[in-house]
Amino acid sequence: MPDSSSHKIKDNGIGRYIVRFWMIVFGIYLLGILFFFGVASGWFGQMPSFEELENPRQNLASEIYSADGIMLGTYFIENRSNVSYRDISPHMINALIAIEDIRFEEHSGIDEKALVRVFYGVVTGNFKGGGSTITQQLAKNLFPRGHLNKIQLVIRKFQEWVTAVKLEKYYSKEEIIAMYCNTVTFGHNTYGIKSAAATFFAKTPDSLNIEESALMAAVVNAPTWYSPIRNPERALNRRNLVLQKMEENDFITEQEYDSISQLPLGVSHFSVQDHRRGLATYFREYLRKVLKSWCKTHYKADGTPYNLYKDGLRIHTTIDSRMQKYAEEAVREHLANDLQPSFFKHWEGYTNAPFVFDSENPKQEIEKVMMQAVKRSERYRKLKSNGVDMDSIMKSFHTPVDMRVFKWSGPVDTIMSPMDSIRYYKFFLQAGLMAMETHTGFVRAYVGGIDYGYFQFDHVTQGKRQVGSTFKPFLYTLAMQEPEYSPCYKVPNISYSVELGDGTYWTPRNSSDDRIGEEVTLRWALANSNNWISAYLISRFSPQSVVNMAHQMGITSDIPAVPAIALGTPDISLYEMVGAMNTFANKGVYVEPIFVTKIEDKNGNVLDRFVPEKREAMDEVTAYKMIELMKGVVESGTSIRLRYKYGFDNPVAGKTGTTQNQSDGWFMGITPDLTTGIWVGAEDRSVHFRSIRLGQGANMALPIWALFMKKVYNDPSLGISKGDFDKPLKDISIEFDCEEYDRRHAGNVDNYSDEEEF
Repeated sequence: MPDSSSHKIKDNGIGRYIVRFWMIVFGIYLLGILFFFGVASGWFGQMPSFEELENPRQNLASEIYSADGIMLGTYFIENRSNVSYRDISPHMINALIAIEDIRFEEHSGIDEKALVRVFYGVVTGNFKGGGSTITQQLAKNLFPRGHLNKIQLVIRKFQEWVTAVKLEKYYSKEEIIAMYCNTVTFGHNTYGIKSAAATFFAKTPDSLNIEESALMAAVVNAPTWYSPIRNPERALNRRNLVLQKMEENDFITEQEYDSISQLPLGVSHFSVQDHRRGLATYFREYLRKVLKSWCKTHYKADGTPYNLYKDGLRIHTTIDSRMQKYAEEAVREHLANDLQPSFFKHWEGYTNAPFVFDSENPKQEIEKVMMQAVKRSERYRKLKSNGVDMDSIMKSFHTPVDMRVFKWSGPVDTIMSPMDSIRYYKFFLQAGLMAMETHTGFVRAYVGGIDYGYFQFDHVTQGKRQVGSTFKPFLYTLAMQEPEYSPCYKVPNISYSVELGDGTYWTPRNSSDDRIGEEVTLRWALANSNNWISAYLISRFSPQSVVNMAHQMGITSDIPAVPAIALGTPDISLYEMVGAMNTFANKGVYVEPIFVTKIEDKNGNVLDRFVPEKREAMDEVTAYKMIELMKGVVESGTSIRLRYKYGFDNPVAGKTGTTQNQSDGWFMGITPDLTTGIWVGAEDRSVHFRSIRLGQGANMALPIWALFMKKVYNDPSLGISKGDFDKPLKDISIEFDCEEYDRRHAGNVDNYSDEEEF
């Protein structure tokens, strides 16, 4: 008979092992729960909060939008802008899922099958890819980068798992993959799919096609290794792998795979996004300075001021991208194809080119100008700040080096000394253009120079130059305010002198002998920039009255109250002049030119709105008289080439301006809907044409207006009218047709010239 006690002992021994086994299993299970609870609670390191999950800590670029909805550029530390799921091409979503996480729609943040595959690969050495899901990769992007040891790396992986599960709990699959697309980098300083689509293809994310989407999905895995710019062959193979995965998982057909895999990478539009490229570069730089000041006085919910480079502001500007494009094209066409070649030819063979100095020692004057340019250069500032002595600095400026220099046909790699490059750049004529909408004050186009990459000085708001005869309308406005004056009012065309108060007199000269001694109308005098009539008017109304009128019309620059201002001696910015001239078209009401309509935060909440300052500078009858006077400039005066050369037959009011030595050429063109001002000249006033024929505003600046407005009128989507200016509501009985008046009373008026005077 078996011993029952021995069986009991055996049963007890097995039972104890079983109990211990399950206790160990249960203990491990509890430890696992406790461990994950500790991970989730931040015992092993800080975890992203719900707020951080919803609003990941990212440096978001602030975006600048045109009035017609085009993104002009960004301000950034990381060039990143967020988009929603609906703004991403379905091909991009499919490509990412195919190559990164084919079971994305099935798992809850962690793909158990992928983990088993990874574990099997590690044990057998037959590794077939990673186990991280798209959600896990997104979770990884929410943690700060930094060097971690092996233990920290293991803990970090568990932290990512917990975060991935949280993300799946709080967000839809669509939201998760959109967040992923916004957080990943694609190389070349591009963060997020919006920036990448613009950089690689000059597109928006929703317009990416299959091959472009496949390439973007390929790049995500290793942006430098698979860069289509640095490693095109490697990128092509990886893209085709993505296409293969898309075909295997029925995102594309076999026929699509066969044809698309044969296509090139298609990155011919690749362009690194920065402030030196794209539309409205000068405008964006001007706006950057304004917005930095705005940020200092506007605060987020946490009490800190907004950061232009990190907080993803959306700046809605008044610029129209179409007009901006036409303006930049007009500047380029005239300067590159006509004016600059004429300038080079004009100075061919001259020792001191392109400088004009009347002194006995012009070389000494040129050396002064060159030395000033040296001391303004970045090279000089760096050497000086590093303690380099002056002799060594000057030696470096005379030592030839490799450099890339500006040329209208494209940048040129060459070897020259920095001093020679300064002299080379002195030859280039610069330009500024600003166009504003008449009644709203919205600035629609802003061109500060010929190429921001090489010439950073802004000739719209930063520069101030002598305005020449474009200042005369301020003087004529005083006359038009008086009931006895009208455009057809006649004044003897004789020399006038103005007493200066110290027993001396100011007596301007005319360069033209046209109609000397005759009685001429004010319309004729303004149309032909007659200086004697300007002297007559300023003797009647005083310099201070002219200064007051200019300030009332928006000029903020200091203007000395001296008779010579009648000829345009003050230095004024193009921005001020355009705003002031616009007053005539706006029925006597000055409207401040503005550039921004509103600023939003990254979520689209409006932070600030902007409206222009307005004030009545003159009555509408006076303004209309001035419009009629300035029409005469186009119909029979210094701007008549708009009619006979450029074919404009619609009502245009205008005024050219040329300084005494032709260093500045101006044209102000006014239509019922748009006021546009243009300045052309060199960086230095001592650099200019030597003849009035080439150096007058009608030759330097007016053609840019003509080219610009032809493009504007040819685009019906802009809605710019060719109609006439509105007459005042008040009934006026003034004879504006001076030729008709002359025929009735004194015969026909003589023909006019388009030669201009200072």
